[in-house]
Amino acid sequence: MLHRLSFNSVLKGNAVYFRHRICSQFIRGVSQAKYLPVINSSFRNTTIRHWSNIPFITVPLSRTHGKSFAHRSELKHAKRIVVKLGSAVVTRGDECGLALGRLASIVEQVAVLQNQGREMMIVTSGAVAFGKQRLRHEILLSQSVRQALHSGQNQLKEMSVPVLEARACAAAGQSGLMALYEAMFTQYSTCTAQILVTNLDFHDDQKRRNLNSTLHELLRMNIVPIINTNDAVVPPPEPNSDLQGVISIKDNDSLAARLAVEMKADLLIALSDVEGLYDSPPGSDDAKLIDIFYPGDQQSITFGTKSRVGIGGMEAKVKAALWALQGGTSVVIANGTHPKVTGHVITDIVEGKKVGTFFSEVKPAGPTVEQQAEMARSGGRTLASLLPEQRAEIICHLADLLTDQKEEILSANKTDMEIAVSGGRLSPPLLKRLSLSSAKLNSLAIGLRQIAASSQDSVGRVIRRTRIANNLELEQITVPIGVLLVIFESRPDCLPQVSALAIASGNALLLKGGKEASNTNNILHQLTQEALSIHGVKDAVQLVSTREEVEDLCRLNQLIDLIIPRGSSQLVKNIQHAAKGIPVLGHSEGICHVYVDSEASIDKVIKIVRDSKCDYPAACNALETLLVHRDLLRTPLFDQIIDMLRVERVKIHAGPKFASYLTFSPSEVKSLRTEYGDLECCIEVVDSMQDAIDHIHKYGSSHTDVIITENENTAEQFLQQLDSACVFWNASSRFSDGYRFGLGAEVGISTSRIHARGPVGLEGLLTTKWILRGDGHTVADFSEQGSLKYLHENMPVTRRTSN
Repeated sequence: MLHRLSFNSVLKGNAVYFRHRICSQFIRGVSQAKYLPVINSSFRNTTIRHWSNIPFITVPLSRTHGKSFAHRSELKHAKRIVVKLGSAVVTRGDECGLALGRLASIVEQVAVLQNQGREMMIVTSGAVAFGKQRLRHEILLSQSVRQALHSGQNQLKEMSVPVLEARACAAAGQSGLMALYEAMFTQYSTCTAQILVTNLDFHDDQKRRNLNSTLHELLRMNIVPIINTNDAVVPPPEPNSDLQGVISIKDNDSLAARLAVEMKADLLIALSDVEGLYDSPPGSDDAKLIDIFYPGDQQSITFGTKSRVGIGGMEAKVKAALWALQGGTSVVIANGTHPKVTGHVITDIVEGKKVGTFFSEVKPAGPTVEQQAEMARSGGRTLASLLPEQRAEIICHLADLLTDQKEEILSANKTDMEIAVSGGRLSPPLLKRLSLSSAKLNSLAIGLRQIAASSQDSVGRVIRRTRIANNLELEQITVPIGVLLVIFESRPDCLPQVSALAIASGNALLLKGGKEASNTNNILHQLTQEALSIHGVKDAVQLVSTREEVEDLCRLNQLIDLIIPRGSSQLVKNIQHAAKGIPVLGHSEGICHVYVDSEASIDKVIKIVRDSKCDYPAACNALETLLVHRDLLRTPLFDQIIDMLRVERVKIHAGPKFASYLTFSPSEVKSLRTEYGDLECCIEVVDSMQDAIDHIHKYGSSHTDVIITENENTAEQFLQQLDSACVFWNASSRFSDGYRFGLGAEVGISTSRIHARGPVGLEGLLTTKWILRGDGHTVADFSEQGSLKYLHENMPVTRRTSN
């Protein structure tokens, strides 16, 4: 059995060095080479460049070829993959020579997938460009020698390179191109083989069988076939020469499609110099990237010009892609030239990420997420233009529906709970979050009516007025942020809360819930849209039910204005990392502290600590670290705290200082920055109130922190000096909540330092805009030669709204 070196061991230390060393050595070798024609008549004379004698390990992948993949998420199951490299990907911008760095990163990705046990094939361009570079170098060298001998140095500047015939360039470049691929793949202990084909090889049944047999044998031996049209002998393409059910080989697009179908490939990745397929020529004002393209959609797009190199174009790519799709091969067209994505574009596609245009035969019944975002934005603008009373009426109607349709909601929730319990994948805290009850729905309805009552003067409220000059008045008013994307998990009660806040603030809303609550979310969304329908703004709130990955949603920076994650700290961290150009409102962790001062009341300590930890341990505002003043150790108060926690079955972890005081201590804490989310907490000892503040600033998450003391001066210092979103004195950390603050509900708790902080209710979903009313004023009127002067007088703010 043969063994291949691990890709990672090669990549970590050698990738950058390899690119520089191999490419520079290769170019030096080419510049010194003598050019002799090398005949390669067809694939029957295939040359295997290198075969490693080191064993390799493959990952078993299996798929029955027949139908193409219906969704991007299924691409990770692709076993046999064809990667087509367009001329624009392989060649430099000057069209003379190869883009070596780009090519090296593509080789790395192919090697990664090959070492995963996949069967990789490359259809490559570049022979003509590489040959052009070599021949130009040779011609310039010859001309310079001749002119130096006969005409003197002054005429060297007048040298010109003749137009080079493409077939000659292909003949000169083919061997060098393959040698470069061989040198690059060798660094990953991967063997390559060159195959040159023409259209005639596919028309001749015997040759086609030979090609098929050769490729299968190469793949069986874990060799990467590198295929190209034999441009040294190929005739010019004939227009409209496709046979019935067969695509002619006019360019490498059609070659890749024909090859993928012949070899029953699972996936064809066509890399070019555009992001994918657009509904109109890229660069035009209204051009939009098409995420998924379906057969029959070609009538709705307009093709632009071809790329700077190559003989195909987007129209040829689409035609080839549809032909391959019909043959059972999935296709993705993507950009292989973008410097920020080239290094992972192929692996991203195979992982199912939203890259380029995916061709699918299965058209979803509903709209795409992009269409949903556009529908929501349009509906949101109409929603914002409604009277405050109309928005309040929608929210009140939704509150009524929550109680009127209680049985239907609880039935759907029961189904979700049964599925979650039988699956066994949700922890007890998440199961608790998933569960709904009559009491919870009644509480939700009360909160929604609070939102409706407080929303009367939210949108369009004038918060500042300034008289700039006579008859020139400036106003700053509140307006919606735009389109909100709220991503939540195991919290179906979040849907009506967030919807009500979005409606009250005039914002459009995209909701992405966890699949564990899909039945509950669907019925709650239906009721929300029913409430919105009374004023014709049903589309303002959309529930994303497609197989959209969260990471893909976070890239829709042209459609989404703010992302609000509701869920675990890991979910929030992932979203903050994935968001591309979209602000994220939220907190990644809820490491809340309660500090028990030396002058604390015993009764208050027991009540507050029990409530903060035990009322709802999974909440982000639950106690995670209990800080105890050193003077309280070995006192009745401390003993009562420990006894209460034991009665409540709270597992205690000892902080480093606390453990040093004990002979036999509980398990020592692994990290003082831990959010347990369960009946567990850390106890640590501090020397003073200032020591407690320093500890919280070092290990806390700026969420909610509490001091328990009877000393008012100590309490005020704590409240003023501690830099957290919520700081409490003699009150449970569980009060950090939009409903308990009187906000009606919240979209989340923010620990960021701009815009909104703490529980984010209605006010946190508004921004402002400036309105200036003049009477023909110009800036020139206020210049030194002008007749007007700035007044900048503050004016009284009235309660009227711009609606």
